[in-house]
Amino acid sequence: MPAETAADWTKFWELIKDIKFAMFTAHASDGHMHSRPMTTQNRSDDRANVLWFFMARSSEPVLDIARDASVNVAYADPASDAYVSVAGRARLVDDIAKKKALWNTGVQAWFPGGVTDPDVALIAVTIEHVDYWDVDTNKVVQLFKIKKAAVTGVPPRMGEHRELHSR
Repeated sequence: MPAETAADWTKFWELIKDIKFAMFTAHASDGHMHSRPMTTQNRSDDRANVLWFFMARSSEPVLDIARDASVNVAYADPASDAYVSVAGRARLVDDIAKKKALWNTGVQAWFPGGVTDPDVALIAVTIEHVDYWDVDTNKVVQLFKIKKAAVTGVPPRMGEHRELHSR
């Protein structure tokens, strides 16, 4: 696989920017991995190597990451055939300025006590590894490629797959 570029990172951010919910997966106390839908809070000018989430400080996901910081955040947009998996390390960030910068009406709906509510936890996921798949053909072409692959035995190339590592 070719070396990653700044354009690959830009594409990663473009792929996830309009996906409203991600599945945030952490190791639970029972040893299993548990996934929960969460909304990524990054702004368009906040595209470093961190994903931001608001959670209830007393919630299971926050307790899970206190035990084991390794998490996965998965995004899927079947309409545009874009799929992204992010592996990283999560941590609680007590920074009221950052909370205020990321606060929005969607978060307010979950935390009516506002940004200073003591149960509001800001979680940063430092990105360690990204896999993304971006299918670049329409459904008809995809079906043709799949049928051709079934006949020829050669797996179809359906689009772009990239692996990115923390910068």
